[in-house]
Amino acid sequence: MKPPLAAERVQTMTLEAFADTIVPGEKRFPGDLAIAGTASGGGAVAAGAVDLMRTEAGGMADSLPNLVEALNKHAEAYGDELRLELDPDVPAFVALPAGHRATLVAELVRPGHPEKFLWVGLAIFSNMAFDTGAHLSTVEALAAGHPGLIALGYSQPDADGLWRFPDFSYRRPLAPLHPHTTATGSPA
Repeated sequence: MKPPLAAERVQTMTLEAFADTIVPGEKRFPGDLAIAGTASGGGAVAAGAVDLMRTEAGGMADSLPNLVEALNKHAEAYGDELRLELDPDVPAFVALPAGHRATLVAELVRPGHPEKFLWVGLAIFSNMAFDTGAHLSTVEALAAGHPGLIALGYSQPDADGLWRFPDFSYRRPLAPLHPHTTATGSPA
């Protein structure tokens, strides 16, 4: 019998599986259990969702142990209800097949679910990591090939790390510049 997983590993695997359910990606290696591998390219996990969830600035870091415990209890109950045989060597949510993970998360975030705000909050972090790389410098994230910013077509900065847009987004100025606007775009 294998020794039980350490609490930190249980938390990481469970949060990765949750984030992968929200924004799926490809497996990082053949035996990857947390990532279901239902999409090509990097998903929320590759975008750093778990790192974002764990930042103190996000306000959820202290709640993660309780959320992970609750999610795995929900997964155990879900598995029992459907008579699924879950691998006892991994967290219950991780042991669920991808389709069952999605069904359980849909139940947890449905209108009227008493814990909806908790699970929607956690899902927002998964989307935020993918869509914005909120916990990273945008320049560094793009240089490292951040999957969400790349998928969204985020443009690369100029060589000095700044973005300049010589063409107006609407192909015309929306208003004339104020006569006292400085060269940096600040009002005088």
